[in-house]
Amino acid sequence: SACPRGAPAPLSPPRAPQPAPRRSPQPPPRLLAVGMAAEDEAELSLLECRVCFERYGPGGQRRPRNLPCGHVLCQGCLAALGGAERRRLECPFCRRACGSAETSDCLPLLQLLEVLGPAGRSVPEAFGRSSSGGGGGAAGPSPAGLGLRLSLGGWGSLVNPTGVAACRRSGRLAVAHDGKKRIHVFGPSGCCLQRFGERGDAGNDIKYPLDVTVTSDGHVVVTDGGDHSVKAFDFEGKGVLAVREGFCLPWGVDATSESQVILTDSEAGALYRLTADFKTGKLKKCQMMRSQLISPRGVAVSQTSGAIVVIEHLKAQGLNSRSTRVKVFSAEMDLLGQVDSFGLNLVFPTKIYTTAVAFDKEGHVIVTDVCSQAVICLGKPEEFPIFNPLISQGLLYPVGLTYMANNSLVVLDSGDHSIKIYSST
Repeated sequence: SACPRGAPAPLSPPRAPQPAPRRSPQPPPRLLAVGMAAEDEAELSLLECRVCFERYGPGGQRRPRNLPCGHVLCQGCLAALGGAERRRLECPFCRRACGSAETSDCLPLLQLLEVLGPAGRSVPEAFGRSSSGGGGGAAGPSPAGLGLRLSLGGWGSLVNPTGVAACRRSGRLAVAHDGKKRIHVFGPSGCCLQRFGERGDAGNDIKYPLDVTVTSDGHVVVTDGGDHSVKAFDFEGKGVLAVREGFCLPWGVDATSESQVILTDSEAGALYRLTADFKTGKLKKCQMMRSQLISPRGVAVSQTSGAIVVIEHLKAQGLNSRSTRVKVFSAEMDLLGQVDSFGLNLVFPTKIYTTAVAFDKEGHVIVTDVCSQAVICLGKPEEFPIFNPLISQGLLYPVGLTYMANNSLVVLDSGDHSIKIYSST
């Protein structure tokens, strides 16, 4: 079969799958169709491998995999392109060569497949919308008067970013993503100051970053799902500490005002506190603060009260898709309040799926919602549940959230691989 326009056929192996002629190849998934759910064709462009046109799945041959160039293929096509020895392969779209070890899971698509559930429902069904694309109510102007001040990154600069953090002292932003160098550091003006955290197998290399935070003493801490560790670097990229304390899957991470690190272990259902001397590279204490959580991922710490908020990812109940729950604990780990998708649905009738969380300076809990493509204020724990959209336009698939020292709100948008900074207008 002939290749579509602009997409050269792979050079080797001879029998590798080639794109069918029925559609031109699409750019890497930007997840624009996820939130909008406007057309069946747009949904297929997102959820199908662009080589074999089979629908992606969470495992096996249909699992979506990233190439270093940013294009995404299914595992089956990736194996075929690599040949029997599976050492080198060429991207069928841009011809960039790479090794099989340089490929990685496409986290945004895997997260989307998790939302859609094992039944493989359509995007409108999963997000609780009609097929006409009518979303929830987060379509109007922002009540908080937040305006987009700056947008950083974009495809090529960032590849499927997963976490963002701000250094309150210097104003620098650290972003974890799936590029060759896993951490990008941006200055307050938006320029890229540093790239570090090589992909590889050395002790301080980062295999699969899931989240990032910056301590008050200026160290970048990353949760690495690839080797189940937590790794710390200085802002020059020098690895200072790697902690492997029997974690199952360390995921969300944030830092207290005293440079202690709070992190979730998604598989173990636990919340940990790490105390370390990052300047000397010595771990002082690793303490489990809470257990029996349900797949905890995103986490944030209030810089004023020390309260901790955690996002739990709940398992499917019958025909219902997965949902999320937000829990807030005091610094002493007393439960202050919680709200789940069902409780929010009573206040605001739409499907809610929370991916990131932060505290503002007044102690309000702020979350991202990929269903309404919005940033939402849930209020203080004693006020739960309220629903106050802060940003309701211009987001595609928000997966990260943090505040800067000047109270600007930073949103990591995996949909267009960018960082968006909002301030009061």
